[in-house]
Amino acid sequence: MIKFLKTNFELIFWVAAIIALAVANSAIESQYTLCPLKLMGITWCPGCGIGHAISWLLHGDIVRSWHAHWLGVPALLIIGYRIFVLGRCLFVPKQEYKFD
Repeated sequence: MIKFLKTNFELIFWVAAIIALAVANSAIESQYTLCPLKLMGITWCPGCGIGHAISWLLHGDIVRSWHAHWLGVPALLIIGYRIFVLGRCLFVPKQEYKFD
């Protein structure tokens, strides 16, 4: 079990993050932050709002997602592609998707 968790940590992390953002209520103002810039007292951060943007997008509200952070759509697409690639590596033997 530990070996499975170690070898598939990134896949588990991204799936858990997407699930957490999908069930989160983005309308509630956050009481905590993981942003190192905000923790240092800097009020502007280029990444702040991207979690809200992805959450709004997963709830189907594209306009609020865009207003929260314009990189929400590309970020969700990139994370989705990464989950696809990691899942393919987990479930499909390497010989089946080799391009040689």
